[in-house]
Amino acid sequence: MDQRTGGANALTENNATAPALIGVVCGLSAAFFWALGFAGTRHGLKVGFTPVDLLVHRYVWSGIVFLPLVLRAGISDLCGIGWGRGLVLMVLGGPVMSLISYTGFLFVPLGHGSVIQPSSATLGGLFLAALVLKERISAARLAGAIVIVGGLCVIGAESIGHIGADGVLGDLIFVATGFMFAGFGTLLRRWRVSAVSAALVINVLSLVMMPFYLLTAGPARMAAIGVGENAIQALAQGVLAGPAALYLFVVSVQRLGVARAAVFPACVPALTLLTGWLLLGEPPTALQAAGLVTVLCGFYLAQRQG
Repeated sequence: MDQRTGGANALTENNATAPALIGVVCGLSAAFFWALGFAGTRHGLKVGFTPVDLLVHRYVWSGIVFLPLVLRAGISDLCGIGWGRGLVLMVLGGPVMSLISYTGFLFVPLGHGSVIQPSSATLGGLFLAALVLKERISAARLAGAIVIVGGLCVIGAESIGHIGADGVLGDLIFVATGFMFAGFGTLLRRWRVSAVSAALVINVLSLVMMPFYLLTAGPARMAAIGVGENAIQALAQGVLAGPAALYLFVVSVQRLGVARAAVFPACVPALTLLTGWLLLGEPPTALQAAGLVTVLCGFYLAQRQG
């Protein structure tokens, strides 16, 4: 009897552990794919792509794949989201936001954008949650926001002291895109739109830019850069950092819950700096590392409920 009970308890424990393990693996994979997207952007700009070229790789290929799904769900109301809301989401969390973000990497190193943008998104999310969604901000989250601001100031000091006006401009670009993404997330919650539905609609709406792009010198420039580099961007931007990362993160939320899965986006800055160092040969500076550590402490506090 005891052996049967022990075996049943072990089986129950294993059944409970497996979904959690899958959630952790999916969450870490999503964070790594997002980090690869940041590193891929930096690499792409270095080899000659423009921000608009990268935008094509990020949205057009997945838009073509998702088009039948959106047509089947209903193009007249954009999968139930509506055209007005769909266009707003496309601006705040789609190609408009991405184009501005890509441009920021023309002015500052990888370490700036990969830390400032997620940090600003967290700050903006806390602010908008209180202002728009009327959520109570706990003392721990307020302290986390203050710590994050301190980390951003550390990184900003590098721009002011060593990079100059271009560095300050690049940092401000990433602050702006971080707040745009925070607005995107807030509206998803307010309008009760799933992240998957929003991704489908945004990618399909992005196909509108393709005819205009074909009339420019963009296709010839992409062809001149070579098949290999284009394949890297199509994989990094259009697959890994886009649909794959989103799908894996959604699975992580389903297996672990929103609060526990929230730790994985907070890993993106550190993973991006590590990826940039190993793949691009861009080691973080002392100020970037100090800013990252400070921001990570802020992330930890900002995710606490109490």
